Amino acid sequence: MDIAYGMKILLQVVDSGSFARAAETLDLSNAAVTRQVSALEAHIGARLLNRTTRRLSLTEAGAEYCIRARAILEQIAEAETNAAAGTARPTGTLKVSAPLSFGVLRLADVLPLFRTRYPQLKLDIDLSDRVVDLANEGFDVALRIATALESRLIARRIAPIPMVLCAAPEYLRRHGRPKEPAALASHEVLSYRYLWSGDEWTFMDESGRNITVRVRPEVHATNGDLLRRLAVAGGGIILQPAFIVEDDLRHGRLIRLLENLQAPAFDLYAVYLSHQHLPARVRAFIDFLLEHFGPGGSERRSNTGEPDRQSPPATTAVPRAPGLLTNPRR
Repeated sequence: MDIAYGMKILLQVVDSGSFARAAETLDLSNAAVTRQVSALEAHIGARLLNRTTRRLSLTEAGAEYCIRARAILEQIAEAETNAAAGTARPTGTLKVSAPLSFGVLRLADVLPLFRTRYPQLKLDIDLSDRVVDLANEGFDVALRIATALESRLIARRIAPIPMVLCAAPEYLRRHGRPKEPAALASHEVLSYRYLWSGDEWTFMDESGRNITVRVRPEVHATNGDLLRRLAVAGGGIILQPAFIVEDDLRHGRLIRLLENLQAPAFDLYAVYLSHQHLPARVRAFIDFLLEHFGPGGSERRSNTGEPDRQSPPATTAVPRAPGLLTNPRR
């Protein structure tokens, strides 16, 4: 049988929600559509769809098969387009998930150049501080700021994300400046809800010893930029990525605290489901991110007074470990 044709029909059935609607869309008979899906299941040797009189649903094997089938059909379409155009430039739609603050403060600055470089590539960008399900929500790639990621994901480490503990001069005039991490327990703290360690903040001293303190936040929020604005207004102490607070630090609206200690270290990752069938559009986007945010990139330099850690190379499957900085997003 024509496997690619069978994949196309299966995906249309899944997207349409019924054999009858898929047949209408494809201008085929209901029997022809049913026959193609049954033949595909027989070829694979596994049931892909659960059929009842009221609804269709994918089996576990069917859900996994559809993810890979979509990727394969997209690659076929891309190869045909590129061959016809005599070019290997990526086409289609790139669906990206990115943290809200990072998307607004950093990603938005470089996207015009990306669009100029790849004019035939459409962008569908979701900015949200939530963990998206790449497979079920159809995302090609997600940007996440994290210490570690789920084991089923493939991740490319793009750049380090330094964290900064700081507060406004007005707050420090009223409450004093903490001299050691333990003092944070008695201060007004504004906390990012998705911080991997919750309300336990850990710092490293000059000898390499970890010091952990449980803070008692006055405010929890799911967005770092909101917390930054509260802090600038004198509302409390924040622990935030450098890219969110660096402008306020530069202009004195925020003051860095406990400078002799190292705050937790995180990295910006580009994550995707598999590198076996990586579409050209995803590869182009990741290479672009490395060019602008990775080692030597134009956006790499921070203004915290700290040297950046060298960003590790390459694409790796990241093992499961406790915690993400931002519902891996920020």
